[in-house]
Amino acid sequence: MTELSDRMADVRARRVPGVEARAGKFPGPSLIPALNAIQARLGWLPREELEELAREARRPRYEIEGLISFYPHFRTEPPTKVALHVCHDLPCWLRDGEARIAELRERYGEDDDVEIVEVSCLGRCDIAPAVAVNERPAPVADTDDLVGAARDGGVGDAPAATRLEPWPNDPYPAGSGVPERYTTLRALLAGELDADDIVATLKDSGLRGMGGAGFPTGQKWSLVRDAEPGTTKYAIVNADESEPGTFKDRQILAQQPHLVLEGLLLGMVVVGAEEGWVFIRHEYGPEEHVLREEIDALRAAGVIGPDACGSGRRLNVDVFVSPGGYILGEETALLECMEGHRGEPRNKPPFPGNYGLHGRPTLINSVETFADVPVIVQRGAQWWKDQGAGDSVGWKFFAVSGHVEKPDVYCVPMGTTVRNLIELAGGVTGGRQVGAVQPGGASSNFIGPDKLDMPLDFGTAVEHGTMLGSGAMVVLAEGSDMLAASTNVLRFFRNESCGKCVPCRVGSTKAHAILRDVVEAGSELDDDQRAHILRLEEAMRKTSICGLGQVALGPVVSVLGLNKGGAAARPQPRPEGAEDQPDR
Repeated sequence: MTELSDRMADVRARRVPGVEARAGKFPGPSLIPALNAIQARLGWLPREELEELAREARRPRYEIEGLISFYPHFRTEPPTKVALHVCHDLPCWLRDGEARIAELRERYGEDDDVEIVEVSCLGRCDIAPAVAVNERPAPVADTDDLVGAARDGGVGDAPAATRLEPWPNDPYPAGSGVPERYTTLRALLAGELDADDIVATLKDSGLRGMGGAGFPTGQKWSLVRDAEPGTTKYAIVNADESEPGTFKDRQILAQQPHLVLEGLLLGMVVVGAEEGWVFIRHEYGPEEHVLREEIDALRAAGVIGPDACGSGRRLNVDVFVSPGGYILGEETALLECMEGHRGEPRNKPPFPGNYGLHGRPTLINSVETFADVPVIVQRGAQWWKDQGAGDSVGWKFFAVSGHVEKPDVYCVPMGTTVRNLIELAGGVTGGRQVGAVQPGGASSNFIGPDKLDMPLDFGTAVEHGTMLGSGAMVVLAEGSDMLAASTNVLRFFRNESCGKCVPCRVGSTKAHAILRDVVEAGSELDDDQRAHILRLEEAMRKTSICGLGQVALGPVVSVLGLNKGGAAARPQPRPEGAEDQPDR
């Protein structure tokens, strides 16, 4: 049997028995893991390999070509010896990213061995401006060394993040291994804890989805638990964060994978699922390695497998690597990808809790949400409530980047003010004043320096015309070109639109063309252009299928309000039932 046949046999072996494809879709397991494997081995997808894959999988070539053409990670031409990918999104742009890109083009633009590609956020905003050399992420200052290493045959694996100081929400002592961890899971499987009690604890704690939507976690778990008792169910960790400024989940995966996996496993037991996955973006290679090591350790210790913790219950966990695209952070687009289709969002309802992966009830939460669950179950709902500042509850991870001295991930009480978080990050670079802040990632509206005392919480953010979003604070110093900054954000959304719905596909393109011309001319929007942008924003917000189109122009409109001395744009609420946006 060929190597490809081995790969397809492995894919088939992991296929859930009895699951049929939805009407109008091709039957069989997802081909994406097989395509990922071919590209990992060869660096691209040669026609001969695709033809053999089509024969082995008994799938038409046009189906395979449809996948390849949709996902940006797949290559159909041989790569150069050195693939130099440079981020051009907001956090890197704020750190003189454009000048660094120009320098790299000057240095390597005529080099046949080096391919320079400007890419969307690499999830390394803490080392902005960031690059990736043959998929190894690094600060731009390391580019020459990595390019030299790549010429000599490789750059090696990037080291995963290491914990510099304890984070306050990890109940396990530093250095504890699998035997000392997963105690809550063991208690649940042994009957010492009741699944209904866990759901009640999560409801009482007030935990909400930390990926963007803020949907009550206990309510979501209850809905999936009660959906079609006795049927096949699934659970998924959405680790596909790829919005500019967002890298908190990456750090949690690298430093506390045990909490994420225990939360996932608890969710599987509570809702009645035997199969679970961590859906992770392909740029997170070091973090994927950490996850797989932890999963292997769990399997070796008997914590997962056909007899999990000696309970007689089957629990299996695997990693599904994304083939690229910000839209896959939207949970139904993620499901389409896992089923082996183009990652285009579904119309909702039905929601994944009732009709998810392969049409089965599916529990989907973000990395941070799952990581919070074992902590809350161990320490109690009241403990979690008491951790917040003021009227807020619990802890919250924030990724802080942009014009701050210490870009990093900070775990703080929910309700911490914008000002206090900026101070934790060392203040604004060069001792400057704050000009504006995006408190919740690229999709959140900008707020001005008059709102620095705003508590960072779901409700208060909405009251101030923005949102908590993906927990990614991007700080802009006084004097920053706000229209250019918001145009940079819009370019990201335009590039990442899946194109399924006209309002998002056409609206983002038209709006960006108007703004780009104004920014490049160094002028200001005239009244007709401003009115056009506002009409496009309203149409996209009200008619786009998913959160990407609904929020894409919000940051721009908020800047127009700030430039006029007024308030930011009206809040743009998340679709109910969504966990992650683009809805991350």
